[in-house]
Amino acid sequence: MGPVKRICCIGAGYVGGPTCSVIAQMCPEIAVTVVDVNEERIQAWNSDQLPIFEPGLQEVVEAQRGINLFFSTDIDKAVREADIIFISVLSNPEFLAEGTAISDLKNPDRVLIGGDETPEGQRAIETLSSIYVHWVPKTRIITTNTWSSELSKLAANAFLAQRISSINSISALCEVTGADVEEVAHAIGTDQRIGNRFLKASVGFGGSCFQKDVLNLVYLCEALNLPEVARYWQQVIELNEYQRRRFAARIVSCLFNTVTDKKIALLGFAFKKDTGDTRESSSIHISKYLMDEGAHLYIYDPKVKKEQIMQDLAHSTASPEDLERGLSLVSIASDPYEACDNAHAIVICTEWDIFKELDYERIYKAMLKPAFIFDGRRILDNLHGRLQQLGFQVETIGKRISQCLSFTASTISQLDLQAPPLKKIKI
Repeated sequence: MGPVKRICCIGAGYVGGPTCSVIAQMCPEIAVTVVDVNEERIQAWNSDQLPIFEPGLQEVVEAQRGINLFFSTDIDKAVREADIIFISVLSNPEFLAEGTAISDLKNPDRVLIGGDETPEGQRAIETLSSIYVHWVPKTRIITTNTWSSELSKLAANAFLAQRISSINSISALCEVTGADVEEVAHAIGTDQRIGNRFLKASVGFGGSCFQKDVLNLVYLCEALNLPEVARYWQQVIELNEYQRRRFAARIVSCLFNTVTDKKIALLGFAFKKDTGDTRESSSIHISKYLMDEGAHLYIYDPKVKKEQIMQDLAHSTASPEDLERGLSLVSIASDPYEACDNAHAIVICTEWDIFKELDYERIYKAMLKPAFIFDGRRILDNLHGRLQQLGFQVETIGKRISQCLSFTASTISQLDLQAPPLKKIKI
């Protein structure tokens, strides 16, 4: 096979769009066409308002679009003309983190390519490698068989999700003992065998990959008669759900065991900062819990559109009656100050940097009293003293600050994630 001149990528979503935009930038001699059946999405890729937000993506697309980067709904034509089709030629799993996808693509830890061991499979691996060597050192291009490649992707995300669930389990213990999970995480993170990445306690992980890939791993283990392994990874998901329920229960209990008809400002709806993606966002789950309790939610996110928020909340509602009642309790604010005006509590669900820089004195004056802040992402740690001086009652993940513990402990005991009784251990 001669040099690659045309690439077709089927799917213009969070992976296909950014990946092929970077390939086009790094390989100017190759024409890259991204196709999708969704005409509205393709129109957005061809406009000034891209369908997804990712730092650096707009600049890459604008630099290459119309030169060697094209977005089209003509799938048949793009497939016919392509030398390489990105969909299932080989196994080439992506390891992008939303919010840093462009830098991840330009400077990856590794590129993983899996294929079969036939001569055709090896030629295909070499052909795809020839694309990446334009900007990725050969030492970072790993070639494996197909199963190793696919399981490496699942295992990587499962390990990262497991670390988050592990530190979140410790955060629950910290809140009832008086420890600070940030101090614990720092202490164990200095151990070089553990490292400090993905030890940030929070309201739980979200996004399109972690839960999906862990559940894929669970399914594979069950299907291949490895029930003990399946149960191990299933617990990562269950702990994530527990953390969300625990945080929501803490909000209710601190607000004197009821949020019915109380206004709550929910800041952040994306599953993490620097993305507009809401898939499996903890904000959806927290919102649903509070809606079920009758709270009036005022939601603000700098990058998630109103239509997306309402669609996500609608999908989380079981019946038409619940849907009508639930959505009547939700308002979308145009800025964080509007969301917080006359609110009983602020709930921070996404770690957007702008939430660190708000005028909390102005916010406090406009809130009902007592005014609560529930920091679900530990982004206000440096402001806790100042916030308390202003009059806020501050609650955060993995740390005991105010007098809500008596409510919280009793509420936790009612949750359906039961623990076995402790046994006395002789030391």
